[in-house]
Amino acid sequence: MASSTSVPEPTSTPAAPKPVQTIQLDGKVIAITGANRGIGLAIASSCLSNGASRVYSLDIGAAGDEFNDLASQYPDKLSALSVDVTNESSITAAVDRIIAEAGAIHGMVCNAGRTKHKAALDFTAEEVGELFGVNLYGTFYTARVAARAFIKLGIKGSIVCTASMASYRPNKRVPSAPYGASKAGIRNMVHTLALEWAPHSIRVNSVSPGLVKTAMTYWVPQQADWAQQLEYYGGMPRLAEPEELGGAYVYLLSDAASYTTSVDIPVNGVIGIC
Repeated sequence: MASSTSVPEPTSTPAAPKPVQTIQLDGKVIAITGANRGIGLAIASSCLSNGASRVYSLDIGAAGDEFNDLASQYPDKLSALSVDVTNESSITAAVDRIIAEAGAIHGMVCNAGRTKHKAALDFTAEEVGELFGVNLYGTFYTARVAARAFIKLGIKGSIVCTASMASYRPNKRVPSAPYGASKAGIRNMVHTLALEWAPHSIRVNSVSPGLVKTAMTYWVPQQADWAQQLEYYGGMPRLAEPEELGGAYVYLLSDAASYTTSVDIPVNGVIGIC
C-alpha cells in the first residue's frame, strides 16, 4: 500500500504596506543643515508648503530677513538652531533638542556646503580642509547622527544629501578640484550608507543641483559672454531658481519614495556648463 506524504502548508508572508501615492510631508519633522539662506532655505519653504509639521534649520550663521519672512508665514513651524556640521557633538545636541521639542524627526537634509573656485595649484591646505570639512565630513557626520536617531526612535527615516553637478563633470570656466571631489565623495558615500542602513528602512539619496541663482553664483550671468555660453552649451537659457530644486527633495523625503534609495537626482536644466 502506497504511503502518503503530507505536503506542508505554505507559510504566509506579511503583507507589504500599501504604497503611498501622494507626495506630501504631512506630520513630518524635517531638519536641514545650512537652511538659513540660499538653497537650504528654499528646501525649507518647499517642505513647509508640502505639509511638514516642523522644519529646523541647522546653520552656523545667523538667520536673516529672508528666513524671518518665511518663519512669519508659518508661525511656530520654522526654527533655526546654531550648529557646526564639522562637529558631530554639535549636530547630536541639535537633533536631541528637535526630538525633545517636536517628539520625533523623520527627515534630514544634509545641505550645508562651501565653495571655492581656483586653480588646483593655487589652493592652500587650509582651503582644501575647509571644503572637505563642511561638504564631505559634515555630510557624513550629519547623516550618521540622523541615522542613530531614526534607529533609536524606530522611524523609517529619509536622509537627502546635496551633491552637485560638479561631481559629474568640472565647471570648465571656473574649475575647483577639491569642491568637485568633495561632492563626488557625497554621491559615492550615499550608496554605501543606503546599503548599510536599508535593514533599518532608512533611505539615503542625493540631489545634484546645477547652476542655481544664489549668493555664490551672482557672478555667473554677469560674464560678458554669458549669452554665448548658453547658446553653446544648450539647455534652459538661465540659472535655476532655488525653489525649483525643492520638488526633488520633497519627493525623496516623502513616503511616496518609500522604495527609493541610493539614487542621485540631477536638477540641471541640461545645461552642459556644469
